[in-house]
Amino acid sequence: MLYIGLSSLSAFSQVGGDHSYQFLNLSSSPVQASLGGKNITIRDNNVNHSFVNPAVINSEMNNQLALNFSKYFGAITYGSAGYVKSFDNKKNVFFGVNYVNYGDIEGYDEFGNETGTFSGNEVALNIGYSYNVSQTNWYFGANTKFIGSYLESYSSIGVALDLGVLNVNEENNLTFAFTIRNLGAQISTYNDVREKLPLDIMIAVSKKLDNVPIRWHIGLDNLQKWDLSFSNPNRSETDLEGVVTEEDVTFFNNAIRHLIFGIELFPDRNFNIRLGYNFRKGEELRITDQRHFSGITAGFGFKVNRMRFEYSYSRQTIAANTSLFGLIIDLK
Repeated sequence: MLYIGLSSLSAFSQVGGDHSYQFLNLSSSPVQASLGGKNITIRDNNVNHSFVNPAVINSEMNNQLALNFSKYFGAITYGSAGYVKSFDNKKNVFFGVNYVNYGDIEGYDEFGNETGTFSGNEVALNIGYSYNVSQTNWYFGANTKFIGSYLESYSSIGVALDLGVLNVNEENNLTFAFTIRNLGAQISTYNDVREKLPLDIMIAVSKKLDNVPIRWHIGLDNLQKWDLSFSNPNRSETDLEGVVTEEDVTFFNNAIRHLIFGIELFPDRNFNIRLGYNFRKGEELRITDQRHFSGITAGFGFKVNRMRFEYSYSRQTIAANTSLFGLIIDLK
């Protein structure tokens, strides 16, 4: 079960498994998860968006506290908490923490003998700030992350930086965003083996329709690496002579793996419905000759007095799916 969970974390957050701190790219909130797993264009009073694009930090988030929790696979849990404090309604500072806990893991030596149980967890502390260029619709932001990772007797410490740019065209209800996330390095390694952080470069655009209560989002992620494809051995073909032909991933199939799509119904109301699709996740988790809808996400949110409740559902595999729960409290 641990293997399944770690593999899913890797597949969901970053191509391949040769990067440390994969948890940094997990969905930080139900809104993010329900819109395909990642959205960098929403600028409102939801503190959670600051995790993925620090340029969206604003005074409407002042004294807003966000709490999120999910039970992933088996005993694996992860969550986040965020808070924004505004000074003079111009200087907005974001404080956040996100973590993953792998629970108790059974240990064995190379001969299969039990060695007892051990635990593992990872955590990141975030401090963010945004800046609005005077008399323009351009916003810039940065998040600094202090990262700790602990597995059995091994540990690693690292630092990372997120950079974000946002342009809001209020006349056309059009928003453009660009982010570079997880720029950084390990300060201390697990076992004298230095690994890269899960860098992610993304651009996105969203638009709120004029006469219909709908806002759509389109994003392209992992732009730092064009080829996201891999040959799935379950889709290879063997002829009568035993010659194996591996899966041929086309140019188009690889291109759409960068695409994330989301749509919101009633984005400005006290009740919202959200749908999304992550094309790479759908392709990587697709089972041969069987439709199981991996990559599809959905969720909703509603506000009651000073509290807002959020929920998302993400289709993973036939065996398991994930739900993420969130609460935003207005402390003003």
